[in-house]
Amino acid sequence: MDLKQLEKISKALGDLQRLKILFDMSTRGGTIQCAEIMSDTELAQPSISHHIKILIEAGLITPEKEGRHYAYTMNDAVLNEYIQGISVFAST
Repeated sequence: MDLKQLEKISKALGDLQRLKILFDMSTRGGTIQCAEIMSDTELAQPSISHHIKILIEAGLITPEKEGRHYAYTMNDAVLNEYIQGISVFAST
C-alpha cells in the first residue's frame, strides 16, 4: 500500500462518527444497512451519506444494493493491508 492510500485511510479513520460506523459494522458481522446506522449513531441521513462516501472512497467498505436499499460491507482485505502498512512505523 502506498503512502497516498495510507493517508486517505488514516483521514477516513480520523473521525469519531466513521469509527462508530465501522465499530457497529464489526459487531454486526461486518455488514450494516443505512437504517441501522441511523439508529446506532443518531445522525441525519445526509450526514450518514457523507461519512459512507468517505469510507467507500477510502476502500474501507463496499456498497451492495439490496432492492431499494444499500447494505455496506467492511473490506477486511483493505483493513489488513492498512494495518500492515502502518506497522512499519512501529518497527523502529
